Amino acid sequence: MQMRNDADKRPDPAVLLQLAARETRGKLTVFLGAAPGVGKTYAMLERARGLKAAGTDVVIGLVETHGRGDTAKLAEGIEVLPRQNNGGPYGEFDLDAALIRRPALLIVDELAHSNAPGSRHPKRYQDIAELIGAGIDVWTALNIQHLESLSDLVARIAGVPVRETVPDIVLKRADEVILVDLPPAELIARLNDGKVYLPDNAKRALDGFFKPSTLTALRELALRRAADRVDDQMVDFLRQSAVEGPWATGERLLVCVGADAMSESVVRVASRLASGLNARWLVVSLSRPGAPLPDPVAAERLEETLRLAERLGAETRRETAGDFVDAILRLARREHITQIVIGRSATNRWFRRSLPDALLAGSGEIGIHIVPGEGSTLAPWRPRKRLTLPQWALTLGLPIASVGATTLFGLGLTALVALQNLSMLYLAAVLVSAVIAGRGSALLAAALSFFAYNFFFIEPTGELTVAQPQEVLSLVIFIAVALAAGQLAARLRESADLSRQQARQSQALLDFSRKLSAAHGQESVLDAIASHLHTSLGRPAVVLVPDEGGDLLPAAAWPPDQALGAAELTAARWAFDKKEPAGFLTGTLPQIHYLFRPIISAQRILGVAGLVMGPRDTALGPDEERTWVALLDQSAIALDRARLTRESARASVAREGEKVQSALLSSLSHDLRTPLASITGAVTTLLQLGEKVPPESRQDLLVSIEEETARLTRFVTNLFDMTRIEAGMMSARREPIELAEIIAKSAARARKLHPDLVIETSIAPGLPTAAGDAVLLEQVLFNLLDNARKYGGELPVTVYARAEDGMASIAVTDQGKGIPEAELEKIFDKFYRRIKGDGRPAGTGLGLSIARGLMTAMGGTITATSPAIRKRGTRMTLRLPLAGGKAG
Repeated sequence: MQMRNDADKRPDPAVLLQLAARETRGKLTVFLGAAPGVGKTYAMLERARGLKAAGTDVVIGLVETHGRGDTAKLAEGIEVLPRQNNGGPYGEFDLDAALIRRPALLIVDELAHSNAPGSRHPKRYQDIAELIGAGIDVWTALNIQHLESLSDLVARIAGVPVRETVPDIVLKRADEVILVDLPPAELIARLNDGKVYLPDNAKRALDGFFKPSTLTALRELALRRAADRVDDQMVDFLRQSAVEGPWATGERLLVCVGADAMSESVVRVASRLASGLNARWLVVSLSRPGAPLPDPVAAERLEETLRLAERLGAETRRETAGDFVDAILRLARREHITQIVIGRSATNRWFRRSLPDALLAGSGEIGIHIVPGEGSTLAPWRPRKRLTLPQWALTLGLPIASVGATTLFGLGLTALVALQNLSMLYLAAVLVSAVIAGRGSALLAAALSFFAYNFFFIEPTGELTVAQPQEVLSLVIFIAVALAAGQLAARLRESADLSRQQARQSQALLDFSRKLSAAHGQESVLDAIASHLHTSLGRPAVVLVPDEGGDLLPAAAWPPDQALGAAELTAARWAFDKKEPAGFLTGTLPQIHYLFRPIISAQRILGVAGLVMGPRDTALGPDEERTWVALLDQSAIALDRARLTRESARASVAREGEKVQSALLSSLSHDLRTPLASITGAVTTLLQLGEKVPPESRQDLLVSIEEETARLTRFVTNLFDMTRIEAGMMSARREPIELAEIIAKSAARARKLHPDLVIETSIAPGLPTAAGDAVLLEQVLFNLLDNARKYGGELPVTVYARAEDGMASIAVTDQGKGIPEAELEKIFDKFYRRIKGDGRPAGTGLGLSIARGLMTAMGGTITATSPAIRKRGTRMTLRLPLAGGKAG
């Protein structure tokens, strides 16, 4: 057995990472008891008082004394956080108050408690997890019946259902578990003395939960769980210290099975052994790389054996190895196995030891448990390979041909030159046979070379006798060297074949990964999965995924012309619901020719993949099994990525919607409040002062009311127009319109709103009429002029119109700061507002968005260009088709 080097004896990295993670969080200590009344809270408070006396900052977050005076007395002198008032009779633990206070040690009783509705977390152990994550040490108490894995067992023992449970992982991740134990007789005495419940409740408890038999069973469960916890802590310590297994801290079994009839008996014996030892056990099935597939009966027997092991509580694995003894011992040491269970096997036909004998020789401190019986679970030699007719021809023909050719060549060569080492030619024939046809062909070539060399080249020739004693030694050495060289060459060939096979599998996975990386969307991912399953495994493949309603439907297949019947869909649904294989040679609908497997990611099950199996197929071979598992893992990652992409897109749309809604509310609140405030102020002044207001001031107030009302009307009109555009309700006429007239009306309307605005117009002579809606075009031009005033200030705005390329073109140019190129398209988005010269955004962000919507409705376009003139300004260009298609 090969020993590990000292350099390899390193601490377990996973355990070191866990240890490092613990340094950044608080410590959890659980006081574990078998039943109420054993003194968990009392012990917890008693220890806390000792720590407080030593100077530790101890705070009680919540303690339930249940009316016990001695327990309440221990809590005196320790700071107690006020409870959260949630309408209940006692109040709840205040998590936020504890996080603000941040003591060194916080006591929070009743770990299994369910919080009141409306609390941040539904369970108290989740509150404690948040405290631990915040770096606060927590002490808490728990009864064994509240562990989730034991709740049903306790219900059967005590006849009382357990309503509040805690996941076992909470106790497993605790930094320390302190067992608070009390014999059943003493606990019943405390109950009779009224130290556990009030007299009425105590009498009911004695008739139910507090029976001696029940308390004894609960005490045993608590002791066992505490012992398991200590065992886990010892294993972590040994891993941190790089102490190599096996470790006598708890039994762990490794069970070796195969496709023979004895394996079921081995599994059942191992199950009884594991149950008696309270041990974890692992069942492994080993196969050789490139080994032939077992017959269908043996394959089904192996599958049934592994399923039986899983039902009995074992973990199952499939491993591939060239040397079974080395693989088993390596796995045993890696998994810290203390006993190996194996069936008795026959002695190897090549006079080597049986597998149990080889394991006994190399196991060291690991115990070997041999199950007697007929047959064998494993054998360390390679099973005989069933060769096809062409393979038989190559295996037999190549040695005969190579040895015959070597003999003829040697006879011809010796006729010309006297040679003393002609045996080297036959070694070449053996090597050629080994490299091309394998080990069997090499052995045959060695045997034929032995006889040919003796018959043709050793005196007396023509006979199978040896005249000289030294020739006998040469012949023996030749056959030994030939056999050794043939074996080595054959092993080299097998290693090369295995390397090529692994390279093909790796290349297939790489190609598949590239396909999935290049696929966009779930449909393309599903097509890539189906096609690559078909290519890699050589069988028709189908992929099924659930639709929005949860129905499992075929989504991709290769070849595409596959139809699933009712039985196939039932098997696929079973694989999806149960997360286990179904169909061909499984325990569910084994008669169908589809084999279905679930596609499972770390978060959820995503779909089902199916392969079409032939009527003469057996179960998938080890290499095919590994390939399929790898492809399914890659598929799960790709489908999960596609799902996350869809969810991200939906979330992005939702965020954009929220941003638009926020912008809308902000715009509404500002643009409605400003004119309303002006109108309200003017009206209030007129109502309160009445005739006291001078006529000039009254006129100014009325003008202000009129202007702000017009402003409010424009804003509401813009909102209404935007709503109509988005709803597709905006209809535009396509009739001849005079552009000069519309430009004049728009300019007059803009001057009325902005008296200081200078508008310069230039209309090409003979400008033809355009096809559009006069009212909508006037609104667009007004929006552009209003926008130019906001960003161009009091500088002149130029409007010119002309006909070009069969279109009517109207350009509105301001002389403001201009717009960065990256924002030329954004300015047409709803609620997008640029910053004015005074540092504040202008307008509501609807004017240009409405202008584009109206132009689109009329069949025209609007574009922005910046800078427009002298490296400044912005030009908005409207283009409409000419009436009748005429160009000016």
